[in-house]
Order: sequence, then C-alpha cells, then structure tokens
Amino acid sequence: MSDSPNTPAAPNEPAHRTRAKGEPRFPDGPTPDPAGSHFERRIRSFQPRRSRVTAGQADALERLWPKWGLDIDGQRTLDLAELFGNDNPVVLEIGFGMGEATAQMAAEAPATNILAADVHTPGQGNLLGLADHHGLSNIRVANGDAIILLREMLAPDSLDGLRVYFPDPWPKTRHHKRRLIQPEFLTFAATRLKPGATVHCATDWEPYAEQMLEVLDAHPNFENSQPDGGFAPRPEFRPLTRFEGQGLDKGHVVNDLLFRRVPHEDQR
Repeated sequence: MSDSPNTPAAPNEPAHRTRAKGEPRFPDGPTPDPAGSHFERRIRSFQPRRSRVTAGQADALERLWPKWGLDIDGQRTLDLAELFGNDNPVVLEIGFGMGEATAQMAAEAPATNILAADVHTPGQGNLLGLADHHGLSNIRVANGDAIILLREMLAPDSLDGLRVYFPDPWPKTRHHKRRLIQPEFLTFAATRLKPGATVHCATDWEPYAEQMLEVLDAHPNFENSQPDGGFAPRPEFRPLTRFEGQGLDKGHVVNDLLFRRVPHEDQR
C-alpha cells in the first residue's frame, strides 16, 4: 500500500528448498497446528490459506521466528513485559494479512507493543521481514488460533486494545456462526482488556458491519466511543490498506467501529 513502509520485505521468488520426508518446513519456526489436540475443536472463525512462501519470507521466518515469534499452544500464560522487554501498552491484533498496515502502525506508535496473531505463513514471514527492515522491536507475531491465545495464554486485564481489521465476513447465512465478532467472543475478550481499552473493528462487508454494531451496542462490557452512536470515521492511525483501496474502487463501503471496555462493577 502506498502509505505503509514500502520497502519490500522479501523478493517475490518462491522459496525452493529440498527437505527430507517428514522434515518440518521451518524447524525453529511456526508449526502447522501448535495447539494440537489439547483443546476442543470448536467452530473456527478463520480458514487457513495455503499459498507459496517466497524466499525472503522463508528467510525472515528462519532468522526471526525464534526472536519475535511464538506458537499459540495454550500451554502457558504469557508474561507480556518479558515477551516485549518493556512495560509498554499491548494491543492484540487478530488477523493481519501480509502485515503492511501492522508495520506502519508499529512504526508510527513505537511506545505501543503489537501482538499480531494470524495463521497465514507467508504473512507471518512478510511481517517479520518488515519489522526487521524497519527496526520495529514492538511487534511480536503469534501463530495459531487467537481464541486459544485469549483464553489460555493472556492474563486478565493484560491488554490495552484489540484490533480486528477486515475479518472473514463469512457471507453465507449458514456460515454466520463462524464470524468472530459474537457475544461470546466479546464477553471473553472483555476479561482480557483493561477498563478503558479500545476495541477497533473495520470491515468492507456492510451486513457484517451492521451485525458488529448490533452485537457491540448490546454488550454490557462495551460502550460506543461515538457520542451519537453508530460507526466511527476511520481514525488516522489505521492505514488505508491496498486491499481496502481496491474495495473502495469497487464501491464497497468501509465501516470502522470504536468501542471502549467499560470499568468493572467494583471500579465504578
């Protein structure tokens, strides 16, 4: 995208590497199913995508995953201060695509740590490459199911924000149960968000935007940041992504939602 760190993180040539049968693609990198069979197979809100990893992305994964990556295995509670090496605020971003917008937000807010979760290996490698190229030490990349990350690996009141940009809209009616922004998800997310923390969602699928607004408006743990309710103008800190620009060119309407975590009952 034009207004993000625009130095390519990796060349576009596919990575070619001969591996022995059964050898993992990245021995010290993200694993295909980090949580394994430790947790129930609930309805997934994401669809893993298989696409080619370029040579540069593979290099970033091999070099940087041990330093800046983690598998969502659900087997430990993360110490976020230890993970980032400081006590700065931490925002969880669920689903970051190829990571250009994440890298730009990290560059523009170096005092905010971003824990970016996704299951797309090329995107993980691309974001690590961007972070390395631009010297962004405030990004950590988490591989796996963000629900398990929230439920099993993050402490209560540990997050200063939650970002969900352009999640899969699951447009077919029979698939609506797979949408991430549901009452049950928000109830659990609220336990991990500090009072006053911001939930920021954005989508170019208008029916999903309306559902998000309805669900967030009805949830007792959140309040709309807009005095008159409704959708929010796109905040300056959220970059206009290439994907979003293509949607706008096609006439899609992008809606942002900015809600705050209300204080706990004993803090009012």
